[in-house]
Amino acid sequence: MIGVTATADDRAGARICLVTPYPPSPSETFITSHVTDLPASVLLVHGWRPSVDGRAVLSLPKRLVYRTWRTVSGAGLEQEMTAAYCKVLRRHRAKAVLAEYGPTGVRVMGACRRLNVPLIVHFHGFDASLRTILDEFGGRYPAMFAQAAGIIAVSQAMRHKLIAMGAPPGKVEYNPCGVDCGQFAGASPAGAAPIFVSVGRFVDKKGPQLTLAAFADVHRVEPDARLRMIGDGPRLDECRALAVRLGVDPAVTFLGHQPPSIVQQEMRSARCFVQHSIEAATGDCEGTPVGILEAGASGLPVVSTRHGGIPDVIVEGETGFLVDERDVAGMATRMLELARSPELAARMGERASARIATHFSKAGSLARLWSTIERAIR
Repeated sequence: MIGVTATADDRAGARICLVTPYPPSPSETFITSHVTDLPASVLLVHGWRPSVDGRAVLSLPKRLVYRTWRTVSGAGLEQEMTAAYCKVLRRHRAKAVLAEYGPTGVRVMGACRRLNVPLIVHFHGFDASLRTILDEFGGRYPAMFAQAAGIIAVSQAMRHKLIAMGAPPGKVEYNPCGVDCGQFAGASPAGAAPIFVSVGRFVDKKGPQLTLAAFADVHRVEPDARLRMIGDGPRLDECRALAVRLGVDPAVTFLGHQPPSIVQQEMRSARCFVQHSIEAATGDCEGTPVGILEAGASGLPVVSTRHGGIPDVIVEGETGFLVDERDVAGMATRMLELARSPELAARMGERASARIATHFSKAGSLARLWSTIERAIR
């Protein structure tokens, strides 16, 4: 439970509809946490044909079902969605709606306006940066900003970006997702071999190819260095082939998607966490990467980039090192420094753990989010 104590009656009395574009994926632990850990009775509503427990709220004729799946905009679709969301909000007597991602806020704002239900919109990354998303929904963001009772940004860079798009500064609250510091703990960089670990989907904005290139430079100088990469995604096969071309495939292990228990275990056995995040060609950017928070909580130093919310987390030279985007040589230099100095890694990891516990805990993030929702209800 978070920093507020709620009785069963309190939870039953505060009915919140949490609206998502699809059922949360295993990597979206922050959304699952919002469902299970907020001090309220939370109903998950998901899908562009709004559903609860996998069942569509409205039973539409086949022609409308077909149009719903084939059309992403238009008055007919908007009316059907608004009707579905209104039905859910009325039936469950929702006191507030928490929309995960900006486009979801656009989809549900008509129902919230019609029923006078406060809307809180939680932005996470792509929804404030991906050009195709901004082309489709950006024109309606200002109306949503004006209506919303609260807007959550998970990084300071995102907060500034949303304000530049027209969000009132007083409404935009900085609240990064947090990490369970009890689960992610116990790394010992001083006693670990020069093992670098990365965790994240193999997508362009995570820069896995650049992480591999930096590691290859390290491995040429320190042959004992190893890289263990957790995650899957569209760039995984490309990265496997790149490791072969760079001649480091025997030193790189691709573990695929892993449950939190394995991620925790890998972090406890590592010297350092690495992630070369960049702005993708599509404009897609990070919010505040959860993997970096988990690494810091575990007690690992981090080598990453000055991108998105990463500089909010990493204190340069104290809890890790940051380089400019696409500076592979600079990243390799910092990785090599930690590979050669377990004592430096240990000092940085200890400071990282303390910083995450103080500023980026799951309990703190949930408490701040609940405070925003509570104010909206009042």
